[in-house]
Amino acid sequence: MPTLRLRGVGRRFGGLLAVSDVDLDVAQGERRAVLGPNGAGKTTLFNVICGDMPASSGTIEFYGEDVTVRPARARVKLGLARTYQQSRLFLGLTVEESIYLSIVGVEGGRLRPWPRPRHDRELRERARIAAGRVAIDDKLRARVSDLSHGEHRQVAIAMALAAEPRVLMLDEPASGLSRGERTLLTELLLGLDPSITLILIEHDMDIALSVADNVTMMHEGRVIVEGTPDEIRANQMVHDLYLGRGFRNE
Repeated sequence: MPTLRLRGVGRRFGGLLAVSDVDLDVAQGERRAVLGPNGAGKTTLFNVICGDMPASSGTIEFYGEDVTVRPARARVKLGLARTYQQSRLFLGLTVEESIYLSIVGVEGGRLRPWPRPRHDRELRERARIAAGRVAIDDKLRARVSDLSHGEHRQVAIAMALAAEPRVLMLDEPASGLSRGERTLLTELLLGLDPSITLILIEHDMDIALSVADNVTMMHEGRVIVEGTPDEIRANQMVHDLYLGRGFRNE
């Protein structure tokens, strides 16, 4: 059974068909890159999968359960976590507080009483562990507003990982990062728990193709080709559309 299965998924905005008839199967523990030029429909597809916007057509299954009409919070409860192109963080809080609140939100829901002292300590320890997994544990007491852009990305991924997801979806995590930060991000992604399924949108091809097991290429809202990183590098249509000469196998 695939971790994630899409059949005929589409998303329409009035007369604009942003995503059209997408079929997708992602296996447990797989690293899947979703690539394509700007406007290909990648982020819209992410939003539909996560429940941030409803599908206009098709079905979405998560571990065999139909979640097509279920809200985003229900999908989070099933083990789906994501980041966004623009980091959505609590700028007035510390790194530890931000990660801690992301755990409380997933575990308790908004009507749940504040955790008991012992449980609170356990959650804070989980927050510190999550920070260590993305190498931001040296900034636990720092206010998020005082961090660099790259550190914001680290905090966002730590918040997603702290929820202990089964599926982690990252939307352009390398956007705006320096060369050194991109190297750190690549190492982080390669070092993820192999039981976590990773689905990644990324314009940095070096990162995407070094991390992914399989690649789904989109153009104008449709899937146009799927394959391994080597197959994608060698594909003439992909080369002409997106990659450029440096990524062809000569």
